[in-house]
Amino acid sequence: MDKLRYGIVGVGKQGSKYSLILTTGLVKNGVLTAVCDIEEDRIKWAKEKLEPKGVKVFEDYKEMIDSGLIDAVLVETPHYDHPVIATYALSKGIHTLIDKPAGVYTKAIRELNEYAAEKAKDGVKFGIMYNQRTNPLYKFAKELVEAGRIGELKRINWIITDWYRPQAYYNQGGWRGTWEGEGGGVLINQCPHQLDLFQWLGGMPVSIRGYAQYGKNRDIAVENDVTAYMEYANGATGLFVTSTHDFPGTNRLEIDGEKGKLVIEKNRLEFTELEVSESEFNATNKKFMPSIPSKKIVKKMSKLREGFMYVHEQHCGIIKNFTNHVLNGEKLIAPGEEGINGLTISNAIHLSSWLGKEVQLPIDEELYIAELNKRIEEEKQK
Repeated sequence: MDKLRYGIVGVGKQGSKYSLILTTGLVKNGVLTAVCDIEEDRIKWAKEKLEPKGVKVFEDYKEMIDSGLIDAVLVETPHYDHPVIATYALSKGIHTLIDKPAGVYTKAIRELNEYAAEKAKDGVKFGIMYNQRTNPLYKFAKELVEAGRIGELKRINWIITDWYRPQAYYNQGGWRGTWEGEGGGVLINQCPHQLDLFQWLGGMPVSIRGYAQYGKNRDIAVENDVTAYMEYANGATGLFVTSTHDFPGTNRLEIDGEKGKLVIEKNRLEFTELEVSESEFNATNKKFMPSIPSKKIVKKMSKLREGFMYVHEQHCGIIKNFTNHVLNGEKLIAPGEEGINGLTISNAIHLSSWLGKEVQLPIDEELYIAELNKRIEEEKQK
């Protein structure tokens, strides 16, 4: 196989973007051969823009998957549908790349992961669109963590409140910003990438106490203001703060470890590396208020580099990587089974907020679904 033939389920905002990536030659070994949508305006757009380029347009995803025209599929639908469509595609031997989040609740994703693991024995590949893992600053942070240069985690904090969304955003209607259509608010819509990076760099916590406010300063039912406190097996702590009603907001990640501190903010990474770990220094130090000898490493991303990343890396980078993974075994940047990790944190924050108490990980999946369904029913009544 010289080229990986892609089909896209859903050519809305993201799906149409991916269709352009694949039809403009940005992915050397990937080609778009089919798309599918159920909305009339999107079908019309696809027939006007993509059919002349030899792309077959379908209105049923199963028909597209069964057509023999594709080797791989990109799933770009509302979140509840991700595991359903992915499972069907995998069952037909189609390599599957789903967008974030993997789904709405962990039970469905755990079952998807188990099925994907079985299909992997037959060589069927599974990935997720965690495009922020291609960001050079987060990639360097991951290298520092894996090399042990930050040392054992002490604290990880992320304040990301620059997702400003006015009431007009929610007034567009549709499936977004609802329990029934989307499964939540800022945690399930805006923050899946950050929740993924949070655990990618800091690991998974063992307990979470979440505080969420629903419809704060907005006429919506879902959460748009969240503060979550986390604890880790080694005694480290984490704090995740996000909202969609602050302006201009903040986007600052801090990771503190035994051997140093890392900060990423405004396209700039600063790593302060201690010459000796804090615990070693503390064991021998005799001074009253000393400073530990250290050195700083700073990495910045220019506007030019940021523009290049937006076009050639990010989403495009994940598609390139997935294509090369299927064709020649290149290591996946974002394996599909890892989609459950960030979603676990999201579900735990929701569940803790709903119950008004700390929850342990892994969460009670059936309880989560029951509590989610309560909110869907309340939403329907309104």
